[in-house]
Amino acid sequence: MNDSNVTAANLETASALDLVMETPRAAVYPAYVGLDVHKDTIAVAVAPAGRGAPEYHGEIANKPKNVAKLVDRLSQAYGGEVLLFSYEAGPCGYALYRQILSLGHDCEVVAPSKIPSKPGERIKTDRRDSIKLAASSRSGDLTAVWVPDIEQEAMRDLTRARDDMKAQQRKARQQLNAFVLRHGHAWPAGKTRWTKGHYAWLASLHFAHDWQYGVLQDYIDAVQAATNRVSQLNAQLERVLPQWSLAPVVYSLVGLRGIDKLAAMVLLAELGDISRFDSPRQLMSYLGLVPSEHSSGSKRRQGAITKTGNRYARRILVESAWSYRFPARQTAHMKRKAGSASPESRAIAWKAQKRLCGRYRTLIQAGKNTKQTTVAIARELVGFIWAVVCQEMPRMQAAQ
Repeated sequence: MNDSNVTAANLETASALDLVMETPRAAVYPAYVGLDVHKDTIAVAVAPAGRGAPEYHGEIANKPKNVAKLVDRLSQAYGGEVLLFSYEAGPCGYALYRQILSLGHDCEVVAPSKIPSKPGERIKTDRRDSIKLAASSRSGDLTAVWVPDIEQEAMRDLTRARDDMKAQQRKARQQLNAFVLRHGHAWPAGKTRWTKGHYAWLASLHFAHDWQYGVLQDYIDAVQAATNRVSQLNAQLERVLPQWSLAPVVYSLVGLRGIDKLAAMVLLAELGDISRFDSPRQLMSYLGLVPSEHSSGSKRRQGAITKTGNRYARRILVESAWSYRFPARQTAHMKRKAGSASPESRAIAWKAQKRLCGRYRTLIQAGKNTKQTTVAIARELVGFIWAVVCQEMPRMQAAQ
């Protein structure tokens, strides 16, 4: 995307800040503890302040009582001072992070893709991983991810469950369509599927053997079951939205074209308080919507977007950006949709419409394909989303 407004200098700054660290970090800790966390065990290594070699302390069971004993033992060994614990983000979640914080020490959950590695390393063990974490933490080479609070994580679980059920629905529909097609039955092109008429057509199909009707019904049942689960989760999202602390921000984001309640909830569930980013460029980089770059000497080459960061939020943004291929206008639907947004947010939404709809036409006329153009629009849409959130968060916090 060579037409990007993000310069090489800005890209470098944004890349350095694409994962925002929430853990307060003192200048020097007496010790840095690396934890290689697995379902059943945790390998422990400690790097004391200074240049001494990290020490491996063996493995403990991954249970709260064992973790508490480890933290207490290390705390006593270093005079009761605050220590910094580090472990990789992974399937074990943030329970360990929250427990260590509750015990009075600092903890950072680090991005695995950002951990320094040597090209010649060919041996990987739990012992080596924990030692590397401790040493890298001491040298400041680790990048911490943003850790959601309990409410935020619960909402994210709900939106991701809905995404999983939607994937199952798509798979079930694909399998049903493939079954009827390979037996010579094709639904007419241009007609809508998954309506009463479509299901009636499926029920009227004829097959050579009796048991194939059972197969058809099993596929239909799978589609309907997945559809019901998606509908139930959609209803649950609507039901819990008013209870969520970020609900006012959701209502304001809905004023933007292409953003409905579901899209706004996914974005905020995945990203949390977007105003924690100092600029839209940091948020664009976090979402992986900036061009990749390979520069050496006088040569500078930019390629496709980096696709780093949160893929759920990035996908929602690209889907939302498709709506800007139409001319900017204030339709009755748009006015009704933005009814709960503040006047300031509606003004930002109209400014976004005029800017992005015109930008879409300009890029298409310049010869960019629709995919490149839509991603470029999604990148600029991030800036308007950031502006809306920064507008609403202070007002929401003051009301609380």
